[in-house]
Amino acid sequence: MTINHILPFLSTAVMLVFVAHVLQRYFVRRQPHFLFWGIGLAMFGAGSFAEAYLALAWNKWVFFAWYLFGAALNAAWIGHGTLYLLVRKKWVHVVTAVLVIGSLFAGYLMLQVMPRLDTAVFTTDKLISQQYGTKVLEAGETAPAGALTVTTTYRGEEVTAVRGILPLGTPVRLTTPFFNIYGLLTLVGGAIYSAYLFWRKRVMPNRVIGNVLIAAGALLIGFASTLTRLGYGEYLYIGELVSAILMYAGFRFAARPQPDEVMQPVPAAAD
Repeated sequence: MTINHILPFLSTAVMLVFVAHVLQRYFVRRQPHFLFWGIGLAMFGAGSFAEAYLALAWNKWVFFAWYLFGAALNAAWIGHGTLYLLVRKKWVHVVTAVLVIGSLFAGYLMLQVMPRLDTAVFTTDKLISQQYGTKVLEAGETAPAGALTVTTTYRGEEVTAVRGILPLGTPVRLTTPFFNIYGLLTLVGGAIYSAYLFWRKRVMPNRVIGNVLIAAGALLIGFASTLTRLGYGEYLYIGELVSAILMYAGFRFAARPQPDEVMQPVPAAAD
């Protein structure tokens, strides 16, 4: 077992503690942003656990959880919690409905592809992030050593592709960028905006630092995911662990009571 087999277990443990703290605040305060944060973070934890499991053995429903919750949905749900915190407008409820319906539709698309998963390419010798997607080889490009290839018709052309677990052109993969971009903009943008407001008013320095840590964590996982799409999946799991630690530390730091803080009606990414 390598370090990359262990890292997802550590990320899962961090997220379990994080989810418990966030949901405890929701049950006490009944504020919706805590609920969406809790759901999104639970999805993050489910994805981390699925990575850890798939490093040891194959299970199609664990793969279902890894892709749907870990790769597709979690950033959007966490970011939507930040939107609920910062924006007190009725149109946010419309965005909520779109997020819920879109998530259910992504789940439906994932269920549709389950019978067509190419499980023959799965191996515990590679990280799941390096073998889940089928990739078309461009002209002059060669397949990685040991990769399985297939020649097929795609978009009206005959192409050679490196086989992945998800078939070529799987519709659910088209939804993933929308969820991730929305999550990145709302979570990172909201954290930076909150930090700026507190910094400008010179109040609650703990929330300035906390929001900066949250933004850094979100940016880090986005960067690690981008590297994975470029073929450098070995950085994903360490990126997830550090991201989880940074966001949890930011949440705890921003929520820390300050004896001399002056209460202002300014939003923050943790309450």
